[in-house]
Amino acid sequence: MNVSSNPHVARSTFGLLPDGTEVERITLQAADGLEARIMTYGASLQALLVPDTAGRRDDIVLGHDTFEGYLARRQFFGATVGRYANRIAGARFRLDGAKVQLAANNGANALHGGLEGFDSRNWRIVAIEDGDHPAVTLAYTSAHGEEGYPGALEVEVTWRLAGPMELMLDMTARTDRPTVVNLTNHSFFNLAGARSGRNILDHRLTVAADHFLAIDAGAIPLPQPPSAVTDTPFDFRAGVEVGARIRNDHPQLRVGRGYDHNFCLAPANGEPRFAARLAEPASGRVLELFTNQPGLQVYSGNFLDGSTAGKGGRLYRQSDAMCLEPHAWPDTPNRPDFPTARLSPGEVYRHTTLYRFTHANGGAIGTQSEVELPGGGG
Repeated sequence: MNVSSNPHVARSTFGLLPDGTEVERITLQAADGLEARIMTYGASLQALLVPDTAGRRDDIVLGHDTFEGYLARRQFFGATVGRYANRIAGARFRLDGAKVQLAANNGANALHGGLEGFDSRNWRIVAIEDGDHPAVTLAYTSAHGEEGYPGALEVEVTWRLAGPMELMLDMTARTDRPTVVNLTNHSFFNLAGARSGRNILDHRLTVAADHFLAIDAGAIPLPQPPSAVTDTPFDFRAGVEVGARIRNDHPQLRVGRGYDHNFCLAPANGEPRFAARLAEPASGRVLELFTNQPGLQVYSGNFLDGSTAGKGGRLYRQSDAMCLEPHAWPDTPNRPDFPTARLSPGEVYRHTTLYRFTHANGGAIGTQSEVELPGGGG
């Protein structure tokens, strides 16, 4: 694929749903080599090409080279997750005194929107912008009662190349009656490359959080206040290799089979603030994440078990990727002590996350004019 000297957008067919509906892919491409490929199915980040310190681009998110892989098994690769990301205990909660019963799809709990969440819907394209900051906006209307959630919800997701080596994700939602909303993106990052065959245990992770939520065997937060990270394997404030303590004999690492926990971020006041940094030593790639969300789910790919062949025919195994999912705290509708996820008519839910790429010494990433990768966009 030739990288244009000017930012641009390309649009193409990526696959077909069983009923023949077209699934499109929109490629956002910048002069500095950053390229994002967005699939209408699940409003998903299907590929993200980022140069390393030598200028070589690699796709750094797990997934599939063809659409058939996404249909074969639901694994949330790069997907927009909703109406409520993460878990709600017992698949039920009360809202204004009324019981809300959801679809249970994770044991007795509701996970990532239910049996058919936003990740399983083919979103419609409502806007495409070319120019210096190319973008695509996708929309989905979630009907009142879908998966048990009250209120018709109008959702829009915008992916934009916002600046030099920056990918911005903006999500908004409006409802016609009181409901709960918690959206996130579920990309699986491996900064060495999705086809590299390397795991993420040598990635150095920084998380700007003093507390995390301890969980039970069903990954539901325990009925207690957030736990301090001090003197635990969950203290990433100064930056630690993911694998340094992941096999420590800590009860929360046992119950999560590694890291699969919500970290409690400082109040954002609606504006994105620094939440996490992920650095990979061989490529020199560094991902910095800024968000306005109250929590960050850190998941070390614990349940990737080698049963899925992904990009380049690679079998995805435990710790082959790291998910950094900004969103509301899990089970918030049942926890009045947690930051609220309620949305009322007349209000606008706003989620903003910025992914910024640099290299290990803090400088700008180099570019390469021409790189050939499988599954080229456009």
